[in-house]
Amino acid sequence: MPMPPLAAADVTAFHDRLLATAGWPQAEPAPPDAGLWRWVQTNHRNNCQLWAEEDLARRTTVADAEIAANKRAIDRFNQARNDATERVDELLLLALGVVDEAAARSDAPLAQVAAGARLNSETAGSMIDRLSILSLKLQAMGEQTRRDDVDEAHRAASRLKWERLAQQRADLAGCLDALLAETAAGKAYFKVYRQFKMYNDPAFNPELVKERRRP
Repeated sequence: MPMPPLAAADVTAFHDRLLATAGWPQAEPAPPDAGLWRWVQTNHRNNCQLWAEEDLARRTTVADAEIAANKRAIDRFNQARNDATERVDELLLLALGVVDEAAARSDAPLAQVAAGARLNSETAGSMIDRLSILSLKLQAMGEQTRRDDVDEAHRAASRLKWERLAQQRADLAGCLDALLAETAAGKAYFKVYRQFKMYNDPAFNPELVKERRRP
C-alpha cells in the first residue's frame, strides 16, 4: 500500500515559509525537489502574483491602460495557477498508483482503483490551491491586526477574522490528509480535472476568433 506522498502540515508550512522569504515571489527559491514540490511552489507563486494584481486592478486613480494591463496579467497568472494545480494532481495520482505515467498527461487520465472506492469531487491539487490562497488571506489579515492607522475596533475585528481563517485552513488541511490517506488505502480517489480555460485560448474565445477574422 503506497503512503501519502505529502502531509498537509508540510504544505501549509511550505506556503508560510515562502511568504516569509525575502523578495518572494519575484525572487523564487529552489523548491525542495524538481517534481511535486516544484509544482506546489509554482501554484503558490502564481497565486501570490495573482493576489497582487487583483489589488492593483481595483485602483480608481490610475489610467485605464494600467487596469487593462492588470486584467491581462490576472488572466496569465490564473492560467498558470490552474496549470500547476493540474500538474500537482497528476504527480499525486502517480505517486499513489492511481494513474500510470502514459495516461497522466492526457485530457482524462484513467483511474485504476479498487471496486467500491469513493470518488471525491474535489481534487487534492485543488485543496492545495485553496490552502495557498488561505495562507495569503491569513498573511493579509494578520497585517490588518498590526495597523497603526486604524482604531482598535478594526484591529479586533481583523483578529477575529484571522482566527476564523486559521480554522478554515486547519479544517481544509485535515480534509486533504484524509483524502490522501483514503486514496493510499484504496478507499477513495480523485481525478485530474482539466480546466479548459476557453477565454485564454484564441481558438475558443469567440471574441478572439472574431478579431482574427476581421480584415
